[in-house]
Amino acid sequence: MEGYNCTQAVVGAFAGELGIDFETAMRFSSSFGGGMGRLREVCGAVSGMFMVAGLKFGYSSPDAFLEKSEHYKRIQELAEKFSDKNGSIVCRDILKLRTHKDTPNPEPRTKEYYKNRPCAEIVAGAAAIIDEYIKNN
Repeated sequence: MEGYNCTQAVVGAFAGELGIDFETAMRFSSSFGGGMGRLREVCGAVSGMFMVAGLKFGYSSPDAFLEKSEHYKRIQELAEKFSDKNGSIVCRDILKLRTHKDTPNPEPRTKEYYKNRPCAEIVAGAAAIIDEYIKNN
């Protein structure tokens, strides 16, 4: 509710646990809001959830075939949980938008803006999904 995008809100909530400073977390997650730069593709909360999963459980070697497979399975499981709750992992579908691409200009974050967007609840739900996953794994 401070004006961070959905990805930043999810990643920022876990920055300390992931061992990264808040500013770095905000910078590397800044491109993914609005369904990736307001393209209205994959929901920013989902992207944030995936980033947290990658930093916490991901692999780093290009030869890590087993780890890659396990991680993709993890990502698909997280996506399914999110989709079950929200009907999709795609921003424009969740927000019921007609356009596939929005202007690059974000709207001012006012009380009216948040009344018309379920994003705060969606972010909280994504954070809860990844938090539960971390606790169980």
